[in-house]
Amino acid sequence: MWDWLVVFSRILEALYNKVLINIVQQGTKTIVYVEVLAKKDVKNHAYKEFDIIEPNAEMIDFIQQYIKESPYYYVSFLDNSSAQGAAPTCLKSKFSLYFDIDIHKHKCFENKWSFYTPKEDLQAVQKRYRNFGIDYIFSPFILLHNFFKDKISSHIALFVLVEENAICVSVFEHSELLYARYMPMQNDEEDMLLKNDIEDEEELEELEDLSFDDNESIDLEDIDVDDQIEALEDFGEIEDLGDIEDLDALEDIDQFADHKDIEEELLESDEELSEDNEENFTQDFQRFSLIEKAIGYFYNDDKYESKFIENIYLADTIGVSSDLKKFLEEELFLNVYIRKTDICVELSELTKEELGI
Repeated sequence: MWDWLVVFSRILEALYNKVLINIVQQGTKTIVYVEVLAKKDVKNHAYKEFDIIEPNAEMIDFIQQYIKESPYYYVSFLDNSSAQGAAPTCLKSKFSLYFDIDIHKHKCFENKWSFYTPKEDLQAVQKRYRNFGIDYIFSPFILLHNFFKDKISSHIALFVLVEENAICVSVFEHSELLYARYMPMQNDEEDMLLKNDIEDEEELEELEDLSFDDNESIDLEDIDVDDQIEALEDFGEIEDLGDIEDLDALEDIDQFADHKDIEEELLESDEELSEDNEENFTQDFQRFSLIEKAIGYFYNDDKYESKFIENIYLADTIGVSSDLKKFLEEELFLNVYIRKTDICVELSELTKEELGI
């Protein structure tokens, strides 16, 4: 009897399209991306942006018009909790080093590492979208892992998901998570203070007759923004890196360095970054500062197995400017690789994987 029910269910499912509804909240706006699938093919898709956080009648009507098309619909949400994170362990005995198991919900990924988020925030999301319900809440750390899975399985590198109002940072080596951190951006008021700090420094430089020509890099150490550089200053002397002090020649450092992916570099060198302007500069300086802080935490916190980082891969969902790339290259001496992506499409891909499509 149960076999017939399974067969009937599969026949019924084959008669209907599948509707994937993906919701991404970025700051004060919400993006809804819909894919209508006929078997595994995308038959139709729609994209709409709403300048709201709480669903209004317009958003609900937009979503429900697709829900009515098929009984097989699935709603996914990208976790945006500021208190979420990931830990390089699946051992319950070590969870307390990274998060409070009593207030966070966690899941183990591939029996290697865990991601977590506050239970209270998950409940708030379910309540917010109670009109149609949420089937899946995906961690941005899973999205980042999925997007760079061709690189994560190889050499050590820093991987960053760049969202409009946050960055998701992780360090992987041969598919092993070494470090992770979710770092929200400052709000508009704090952003204005940051902008004023930068302008004050520029005025001071003018008074001191300091100038930079096109061939000179900006010395970000002269900019005092929340002591962003302090973490790296605490890294210590070079002898703290162990075997590195035993090298007889500079070229011997290659055994510690990650080799640059030439194919990736050539592919991404053709991509155009957003034009530089005052707003982009302020936002990308803030992103640079957060990345710098994250690296400092990785090097200094004893609970992480810190190793030297040479390469950084950015999943660019918002269109970063060339300023960010320049900061990372000139100030942190990193090899920078940027892949542009649509975060809503990537979220839909996670839903397909979950459904086995």
